[in-house]
Amino acid sequence: MITAFPPGRNSLNEFGFHFVNHLAANDEVDSVVLFADETDAGPPMTLADPASAAKVEPVVCWKFNALSNPVRLIRAVRKANVDAVIVNLQFATFGDTKVAGGLGLLAPPLLKRFGVPTAVVLHNLVDNVDMEDAGFADSKIMATIMNAAGRFLTHAILRTDYVALTIPRYVELLRDSYGATNALLAPHGSFEEIAEPHFGPPEEGPRKILAFGKWGTYKTVDVLVEAFRQLIDRGYDDLELVIAGTDSPNSKGYLAGVAAGCEDLDNVVFTGYVEEEDVPVLFGGSAVTAFPYTSTTGSSGVLHQAGSYGRSAVLPAIGDFVEVIEEEGFIGQYFEPGDANSLADALAKLLDDPGLSAEHGERNYLAATGIPMAEVIDWHLMHIGRLGRA
Repeated sequence: MITAFPPGRNSLNEFGFHFVNHLAANDEVDSVVLFADETDAGPPMTLADPASAAKVEPVVCWKFNALSNPVRLIRAVRKANVDAVIVNLQFATFGDTKVAGGLGLLAPPLLKRFGVPTAVVLHNLVDNVDMEDAGFADSKIMATIMNAAGRFLTHAILRTDYVALTIPRYVELLRDSYGATNALLAPHGSFEEIAEPHFGPPEEGPRKILAFGKWGTYKTVDVLVEAFRQLIDRGYDDLELVIAGTDSPNSKGYLAGVAAGCEDLDNVVFTGYVEEEDVPVLFGGSAVTAFPYTSTTGSSGVLHQAGSYGRSAVLPAIGDFVEVIEEEGFIGQYFEPGDANSLADALAKLLDDPGLSAEHGERNYLAATGIPMAEVIDWHLMHIGRLGRA
């Protein structure tokens, strides 16, 4: 598997960790070669289960924003002599610069060209990304160029053996707009088999509003901080705002600036990077999760995590995003993107009605845990087995 991997902090590292974990635990898999990213955080994390860990061979062979990634990956994969490769992919996986990011996306079709059976788990589509808002373009002309380049790269990715997507409409788009015959629907899968949580706010302590992600482009917390101030002014004196995660790779220093603007608030907490073992406590201790996005690039991995722990969610009323999450079975209290008053009202709706918050949390739990990732792995192995017989 080619993927970002903890303790590195590049995009999709959590999904990559859990996917490899379940892949290694599958009895049909003899070994997993993990083609991981080179980071300053250290070597790839070792799996907790000794039997699974023994089946994983980490090969650190690519680096975020390196122009040489396609060559390095092809060499590493061919040297490993694997039966097949699964690539955990979104459009900024290999870099946030235009050339490095684009070149990295050519690695999967090139692997296929070199005779390696290659599958892609694709988490977003360029057709659904606002290039300016997401920080990939600084003008409408550049956004048009980026969209054209993105369509070219999507066609290239579709030259692999199959492309798995978690959203039905994305499969339809690739089939209708790109003529794809190898775009398949595969569930996201729940990361862990989690016991049914307590739905609704925790019974003790401050009511925590949690925002979790990589911040600074289309995911910003400024409007959330302003909404939090409004709630305090309305008399909500038992609240705590928890801003978890790190800067987006192309927004270095963003959270430090936000923190500087919150120095007068003693009930705002910045956690920094959250280790895997700390995620359950983070979500389990929250009363509601907030998603202060101004646009989206596809399905939300953080929403899947929030659902796994039975949390309700306040979500932006962005048309495509609403449709995507409701197709997956999730529910949210919606607000107008960028409108602090609307966001404060949505938060208050769930904070004032624990029954409604619990109802939303239970529905999100069922959506997130309906299909375990172990079953998703079986699905991929079935399709990879067919490639071997083709």
